[in-house]
Amino acid sequence: MIRCSTCNLPYPEIDIPYCCPDCGGVFDFADFPCFDRQQIDHNQAGIWRYRHTFGLPFDAPVVNLGEGDTPLVWTKIFGKDVAFKLEFLNPTGSFKDRGTALLVSFLRSRGVQEAVEDSSGNAGASFAAYASRGGITGRVFVPEYASGPKRTQITAFGAEVVLVPGPRSNASEAVQRAAAQGAVYASHAHLPQGLPGFATVAYELYDQLGQAPGTVITPAGQGSLLLGMGRGFSALRDAGVIAELPVLVGVQATACAPLWALYQYGPSGIENVSEGETRAEGVRIIQPHRSEAILEIVQSSKGLFLKVEEEDILPGRDQLARRGFYIEPTSAIVWDALAQVVGEVPEPIVAILTGSGLKGSQ
Repeated sequence: MIRCSTCNLPYPEIDIPYCCPDCGGVFDFADFPCFDRQQIDHNQAGIWRYRHTFGLPFDAPVVNLGEGDTPLVWTKIFGKDVAFKLEFLNPTGSFKDRGTALLVSFLRSRGVQEAVEDSSGNAGASFAAYASRGGITGRVFVPEYASGPKRTQITAFGAEVVLVPGPRSNASEAVQRAAAQGAVYASHAHLPQGLPGFATVAYELYDQLGQAPGTVITPAGQGSLLLGMGRGFSALRDAGVIAELPVLVGVQATACAPLWALYQYGPSGIENVSEGETRAEGVRIIQPHRSEAILEIVQSSKGLFLKVEEEDILPGRDQLARRGFYIEPTSAIVWDALAQVVGEVPEPIVAILTGSGLKGSQ
């Protein structure tokens, strides 16, 4: 069941509030859906074979573009064999599709016909595609600095793009004003319905490796992928499939690293964090909504957060491109993170490449 994480109010049976109407808190799963190997539907492709873990209504329509089943490719770097999970090969070019497919399926189950979203690019493009697929009219608020290819992608899928001047947080404030006027805010950050979609990365990695990874490294902005994967590995552990969680490593850009600051210094650390400009635009999030839950899952895995200096982002992108991985700068921060921890964290090591280079500014 989904409840407010502050006051415990159950998510309503009607309407689509993006936050608790009583206290303004964040909705989350009180109990994350369980994993059961016997209930995997091998007749379904991609993430939908794991539908029993989604928590969707039984009769919820499936809004599907073939998300999931992304390749796992091994490469030797820094003297170690590292596996790269190619999430940029999802239908709209990013990992966001796993969560969006569930979120839009949920919206369809509630009869939603129009909805708004905010994004620095990838989530907006994903929402626009799946909303169109599900027959929902979409409007996406994006910061003006969002890369042109992402904005073009959103428009091509049929959603209206609303450009918002200033930092990423301004787009969030603008979409919340639209929600206050009655729009359905299909927030990938506020709403928890997409988290079980990100958990499918954990299930796929177990199947691809034949074991749990030793370490998983991923970029983290809102941290939804990190949280969803962590809960997926926890579900595997609770089901007796794996013995312990892999070490989870979240990576942020130094220019905007609130999760790293919270990990390093506790609540006082956030006071010195700014929403600085960075080429890793997908992780430029100054106030992650689920920071407490994310820190808890990372710490329970004996994991950590790392930060990457701005001057190391594009060289990392170029090094990955030389190995055949054409990814956007946000994904590229895993390269320097690997340089920081290879040889010190358990193997096998998996790095998540979250977004396509075809979507990024050059």
